Amino acid sequence: MSAPIEVPIRDDMIRLGQFLKLAGLAESGTHARDLVADGEVRVNEEPETRRGRQLIRGDRVTVALPEGDETAVVA
Repeated sequence: MSAPIEVPIRDDMIRLGQFLKLAGLAESGTHARDLVADGEVRVNEEPETRRGRQLIRGDRVTVALPEGDETAVVA
């Protein structure tokens, strides 16, 4: 697992699906949807199944990828 990357957002919040794409953890909206639906995404160490979950600064998003877990922090 590599060090978490900090991903700045413009507004006060961002939806999980959008953040996965912005952070480079998902290649597309479809890929983001599949990752969430397959239970591969955790927010603040809790499993998350809602692609529309609203994230705020400081939230940690971890995705289980074939090459290992990747984590991004909403900044």
